[in-house]
Amino acid sequence: MAYQLDLQFDPKFEFISSLHSYICRKSHKKLDLTPTWAQGVKKKLTPELSGILDEMEVNADWKLAYLLIVLSTHAKSPEEVIAWLESLSSGDLYELFAPYGNQFPDHMGEFHAKMIKVFTGWNEQYFNNSDPVILSALTRHVTERKAEQLKIPQDMFIDDTTNGLVFEPVEGIETLLLVPQYHFQPVNVIFQYGRVLFCHYCSRLDLSGDTFMSLHDYRMIRSLAEKSRLKILRYLQEGPRSFIEIVRELKLSKGITHDHISKLRSAGLIYAHVQGETITEYSLRIKALGQIQDKLLDYIEHRS
Repeated sequence: MAYQLDLQFDPKFEFISSLHSYICRKSHKKLDLTPTWAQGVKKKLTPELSGILDEMEVNADWKLAYLLIVLSTHAKSPEEVIAWLESLSSGDLYELFAPYGNQFPDHMGEFHAKMIKVFTGWNEQYFNNSDPVILSALTRHVTERKAEQLKIPQDMFIDDTTNGLVFEPVEGIETLLLVPQYHFQPVNVIFQYGRVLFCHYCSRLDLSGDTFMSLHDYRMIRSLAEKSRLKILRYLQEGPRSFIEIVRELKLSKGITHDHISKLRSAGLIYAHVQGETITEYSLRIKALGQIQDKLLDYIEHRS
């Protein structure tokens, strides 16, 4: 069963990605953004907004905040999303959310008011002042990807676009919505909303201006410089394995193993097989190993 594939980008998507990047504190050290990005942003926020965001977590309510972005189909900018949200009542939100499950905020009125305040504050105090090159680069990325989509099979297109995500068929899910993001890379966000599987994927855009090597290419090479990760790659050569199987093979803690797998996933060296929102197993992405050699030769021989 092949999903109906949709590839989209509007500024509102990078808006929510940037906000997700800020509130997902456990991921700050993993992001391509500078290590001090979150601290720098915090200094620009009012104490009120900073306090609200400090209390927010990536939980069920946050998944619904993401859903607001997906459901605001006629809105393209954060300002249009906010205006649309302000036009709704709490009852409207119940009706909007109902087709996507029965998990609602404890107090819809408070959730509604909070999202308006958070979206408005984040847009005015951070996103509206962020580098416009980000949005133009993401728009160009989607245009290029859509042109490529016409040339290759869907499975190959999804693999190339997401850098190694494999979306296994799931009964009830009909549409796979791929949206590139910059702020939260190299991490992905995957949420299921009824019949739609939403994936905010790492676009691998490098806007650092560093002439040494792209962040992604360097990440691929650097990810191999660890004994346990090489063991994982050799183990996966035998076939797909679950996380627990990899833990048992390495004889390391779950936390350390998860970190190694995350590094390999971010580098695109392994496939992550996804069912709904759940990663079920990992397998070796052999073609990426060949790409490493090409990247090294490109750098050493000064090829563009």
